Amino acid sequence: MCGIVAAVSSRNIVPILIEGLRRLEYRGYDSCGVALHQDGELRRARSTSRVAELAANVEADHLQGGTGIAHTRWATHGAPVVNNAHPHFSHGPKAVAAHGREAVSDSGEASGIAATGRVGLVHNGIIENHDELREELKKAGYVFVTQTDTEVIAHLVDLHYDGDLLEAVQRTVPMLRGAFAIAVFCRDEPHRVIGARQGSPLILGVGTAPGTSETFLASDAMALAGVTDQIVYLEEGDVADIQLGKHWIAHADAKGIWRRAERPVKTVVAHSGAAELGPYRHYMQKEIFEQPRAIADTLDAVAGISPELFGDGAHRVFKNIEQVLILACGTSYYSGSVAKYWLEAIARVPTSVEVASEYRYRESVPNPKTLVVTISQSGETADTLAALKHARSLGMEHTLTICNVATSAMVRECAMAYVTRAGVEIGVASTKAFTTQLVGLFLLTLAIAQAKGRLADADEAAHLKALRHLPVAVQSVLALEPQVIAWSEAFARKENALFLGRGMHYPVALEGALKLKEISYIHAEAYPAGELKHGPLALVTSEMPVVAIAPNDALLEKLESNLHEVRARGGELFVFADSDTRLKAGEGVQVIRMPEHYGALSPILHVVPLQLLAYHTAVARGTDVDKPRNLAKSVTVE
Repeated sequence: MCGIVAAVSSRNIVPILIEGLRRLEYRGYDSCGVALHQDGELRRARSTSRVAELAANVEADHLQGGTGIAHTRWATHGAPVVNNAHPHFSHGPKAVAAHGREAVSDSGEASGIAATGRVGLVHNGIIENHDELREELKKAGYVFVTQTDTEVIAHLVDLHYDGDLLEAVQRTVPMLRGAFAIAVFCRDEPHRVIGARQGSPLILGVGTAPGTSETFLASDAMALAGVTDQIVYLEEGDVADIQLGKHWIAHADAKGIWRRAERPVKTVVAHSGAAELGPYRHYMQKEIFEQPRAIADTLDAVAGISPELFGDGAHRVFKNIEQVLILACGTSYYSGSVAKYWLEAIARVPTSVEVASEYRYRESVPNPKTLVVTISQSGETADTLAALKHARSLGMEHTLTICNVATSAMVRECAMAYVTRAGVEIGVASTKAFTTQLVGLFLLTLAIAQAKGRLADADEAAHLKALRHLPVAVQSVLALEPQVIAWSEAFARKENALFLGRGMHYPVALEGALKLKEISYIHAEAYPAGELKHGPLALVTSEMPVVAIAPNDALLEKLESNLHEVRARGGELFVFADSDTRLKAGEGVQVIRMPEHYGALSPILHVVPLQLLAYHTAVARGTDVDKPRNLAKSVTVE
């Protein structure tokens, strides 16, 4: 979601801050800003456009300095206007009294004293008790000029400031309820930035440039790619003090006493080249076509099926578990929904899939012999992390994650992990992360089946052969792109669409509908095909295109009957059918034939043309494919 970059350096750090924001654009944002310590005061530039415009504003205003903070904001409290954009400043009641209440220009930028301040701050997350804190601060004489919850933090730090910024932040943090990562600097301490995290990710970067003393803070290591590969992962509750070439980390004990904490410095290679667009028009298109390689890389270390692929001691855990609980959100939830079919059919283990944002708010029946599986592309999804902690609080300690980021909070929190190798995914609408999650979940299914003695040698060999052929099979599906483009021209003129699937292809239909609505803004819904007569059929007209996923499996005849129901109501069908099905194109029925039937792994193949359909429909409609409105890549708030 929001992104933070901060630095203290002996050189001008404006280029580093701006480039860091560019690397964080993939997370999604609707405003951005940067603030510098310059000529004894804090100065800033903010924009509701892209980072490129912010860079132009910074250059026009001649902003430069060795200490600064920068931010990309995804609006939660307050509209996405300049005045609500970060960084926020606090001026203190005395300054307000001297200058009067601030005016706000038509552009939304506060004028006069708002151009500078004593404390500057950027914030990711949500402060749940901001209303009550706001009232207390108003009584203390503070004037609020934004609609954000973040401004409360800036004023609290200013209120507590008495010459030591670290102490002011340490006094502020216990007053905040919610999830947050912050970076704060002060006019009176020109070579210092304080960071703190609780529920939102924040890392510290140790400078390595020859002849330069510098230290950094950022939301993730990619923001610092090419600047440093020496990374410290801050833990929950940490407060970090960064200065020229040095840093301290403090953590409060159970009594609230702050003590110095040692955190290891790790070498993390965040490949900046992953963000290059290359010959593709959008990152989403690039990432769709990267799927054969991403799947191959995810399977690269798999010589055979073994529970130890997921960590030491996995065999014992898998052998003794009685059920599986999958926790995930969005696209990851749909990958978990596919895995439920695999786990119950192949491993014969009862499996439930929960929307992570709902799970911890209901009464459930915990079983200590449950394997809790979390799925997350970023490994920082706030709802999923909270659901994981809730499951553990109920006594379910066997935890495992399927995740694309080896250094993420999710991997650190879980006892076991399988790290997919999709590479950096820039487009907000997930593609290659989804298919590699499915690969990891299929491996998990086979590993559990093996540990329980339910995987015959012949079946293991057949499944491994199918997995290794997947990259080639996906490449063949990508060759269908010209046919999908032809369909997209018809979809681009519609405002509604219906997706149908049966069995393990129903979650794939859900994913296809999600992709279409995310990036083309066409209202799309998905249903099990057997549910047509129970309501959705009322929506079917010639203006409602119906997409059907038709693999050649045991449910094909049932699906064919459902499709006849659509045609009888004048609906137009768009069918992705396996090559050996009897389904034929005709009036009101368009068919794209998949290269081959792929058995249990069929969902991985069938989702690819749905991704292409969503992508090309969005292109035809002229939407912002990689940065759809109102959405963020990494959802780090509840």
